[in-house]
Amino acid sequence: MTPGKILRRLRRRLKNKKFFLLLAMLGPGVITAFGGNDASGIIGYSSAGAQYKYNLLWSLILVMFSLGVCQEMCARMGAVTGKGLADLIREEYGVKITLFAMIALLVANFATTISEFAGIAFGLEAFLPEHQRWLVRLVAVPLVALGIWALVTRSSYERVNKILLSASLVYIAYLFSAFLAHPDWSEVFHQTISPDLSPILHDRDYLFTLISVIGTTITPWGQFYIQSSMRDRKTSAEQYSPIDPLFGAFAAILVAFLIAVSCGATIFKPGIPVNINDAGDLARALQPVAGKSATLLFVVGLFNASCFGAITVPLSTAYAVTESLGSESGLGRRVREAPLFIGVFTGLIFVSALVVMFGGKNLAALMILPNIVGAVLLPIILILMLRLVNNPRLMGKYVNSKIYNLIAWTTTIVLIILSVALFVSFFLRR
Repeated sequence: MTPGKILRRLRRRLKNKKFFLLLAMLGPGVITAFGGNDASGIIGYSSAGAQYKYNLLWSLILVMFSLGVCQEMCARMGAVTGKGLADLIREEYGVKITLFAMIALLVANFATTISEFAGIAFGLEAFLPEHQRWLVRLVAVPLVALGIWALVTRSSYERVNKILLSASLVYIAYLFSAFLAHPDWSEVFHQTISPDLSPILHDRDYLFTLISVIGTTITPWGQFYIQSSMRDRKTSAEQYSPIDPLFGAFAAILVAFLIAVSCGATIFKPGIPVNINDAGDLARALQPVAGKSATLLFVVGLFNASCFGAITVPLSTAYAVTESLGSESGLGRRVREAPLFIGVFTGLIFVSALVVMFGGKNLAALMILPNIVGAVLLPIILILMLRLVNNPRLMGKYVNSKIYNLIAWTTTIVLIILSVALFVSFFLRR
């Protein structure tokens, strides 16, 4: 009997097992949630741990609930309506509101895609001496961009989905990295449930880092990606299960938590500001305490996350732009079938790669900025989402529950308050 026949027979015997049914449910929610743990996410969580040790871990626990609710709302809308988020915004609110939302999304997504390619360069540079790092930007970055473009433009939805789910497994590296860092777990637990919140009132950098953590976890692009992906998956309202988006939120926040713990245990020094400007800084800070293994796992995880984000963020942009114009979109279509979809994806990939190839030296700055941009612009998208998901004409019996509305509206209001506070702080201090 050939190996292929053996595998087919095993699949037939195991197809009714609950574990395989669970795996079949996973997809858009897990991919979207882990997409938030991209280059800008990893640097954001690393900076949180490096600068404030465990004193920002509390925010991740709260953000987990917000992320789960936001993802579940969009996944449910995709299943019930069979349409993407941009489709619904265009149909319900008209051209002006759609244009406003698309401009906000394009600004955030362009900045985020640049950060993904900065992360690719950042990760690869850790393996080269400083005088050879130009090779990464001028050779490796365009090659990776070309590889990502070929994968997405020449693959079906099912194939891209499987590749992204497989890439999600690489995040396990951060589990090992955290334990190799040997943190004091009792201190981790104590600061998570009983943090010192006073820095919010007087430390602008703390506020900046807090907004960065929120902005990289709950992203504007993620809401468009998960809903369009659910539509492409052709999941009906009856088939829909919230397991995928909720499990994705939990798993992604667990990874974010472990990244912050790793850097808090190894890099944080009381009273001494920590700046992570390149991969060398990160590697040099981690290695003396955590060792070569933890450092290697951390950098490999960063490279994987950056490639992951360089696929999902441009894809979400292409989905949103084409849906907002009523044009054809979706994976598995050729240029002649969906020219605008492929064009937007291609343009975002290669322009972002060019910015990193010939941009400034400080890659870390390119990776942190999108978190702030995303957090400031996210309330625009959330308000539109909440109005759509609570519309009985669109959602019928699948409208939001009161607890979902409470969490989502609280998230929106808190983000607006924090953004205003950060803006005001730039005028009041320094």
